[in-house]
Amino acid sequence: MSVSPLSVIAGSGQPRHDWTRDEAQALYDLPFSDLIFQAQGVHRGNFDPNHVETASLLSIKTGGCPEDCGYCSQSAHYKTDVKATKLMDQDDVVATARRAKESGAGRFCMAAAWRNPKDKDLDRVCDMVSAVKALGMETCATLGMLTREQADRLRDAGLDFYNHNVDTSAEFYGKIITTRTMQDRIETLAHARESGLKVCCGGIVGMGEQVEDRLGMLMLLANLPEHPESVPINLWNEVKGVPVNGTADAPDPIEMVRMIAVARIMMPKSVVRLSAGRQYMSDEMQALCFLAGANSIFIGDVLLTTKNPQTQKDATLLQRLGMNSKLDDVQANDAPLKAGAVS
Repeated sequence: MSVSPLSVIAGSGQPRHDWTRDEAQALYDLPFSDLIFQAQGVHRGNFDPNHVETASLLSIKTGGCPEDCGYCSQSAHYKTDVKATKLMDQDDVVATARRAKESGAGRFCMAAAWRNPKDKDLDRVCDMVSAVKALGMETCATLGMLTREQADRLRDAGLDFYNHNVDTSAEFYGKIITTRTMQDRIETLAHARESGLKVCCGGIVGMGEQVEDRLGMLMLLANLPEHPESVPINLWNEVKGVPVNGTADAPDPIEMVRMIAVARIMMPKSVVRLSAGRQYMSDEMQALCFLAGANSIFIGDVLLTTKNPQTQKDATLLQRLGMNSKLDDVQANDAPLKAGAVS
């Protein structure tokens, strides 16, 4: 049965949790100008359309992960250029967070390449969270799977957001990962929610999936009992030595913009973040993504183990577009723009 695009869009300014595949496809298939118009309308109804959030991401424990995620340079299953490291010292983490704040980041995310954290390691991470929180920054962590008790400990330490991506659609998931199920991921998200943490959850495009898989991922997120407060959309970065290499070309710019627009309409109150892969995007492509409803980026020259546009380049682009962010405060104070994340 065909679905009228007009019936799909009606009332789309308020969150829904009952999206169907036909509805998602109908949105995606709208004439480009109509889709962008609708997405921009939803965006303006929920956000300042000229504001972009800025966050910074730090790998506090790199490599040696026992998971077999086929896209990841940090998996112990594959021979990549990434060397396993121990958990960073707290002083180094806080110093990096402070530099990130000086560079214009409002949120600091700490990532560890674990399947799930051990309690002794979580003690140290909780201390890091409290110390970063004391700097006046929002805090986020991505540490793998969590129990409810671990989520409670992170919340008590001052954690604001927990990131745990679903990565792709339920149908495509098994082609990318076999050591952790989609249900495992959903349970971790539930534990974070039950603890009162905000959720950051999105996925990756360009791993060989089809458009229906990208829409399936958005449906999975949009049909959760509560939408993620942040939805990172990552563009696949080619990494030597992992299985995903050579599976498919990256989505073309128009496909990417369409996906951002559909995400904005389906999750109207969520922040949609352009995450990994922005170094492959032209200024014009990023501008269209912002027009379609994206309103957050990571700043800093490195994201975990992949490259990211230089902070000064981001500041210049946002200035050209007339968009405001914490980068404005940095430039106004003539402070140096430094990378907010290191590998």
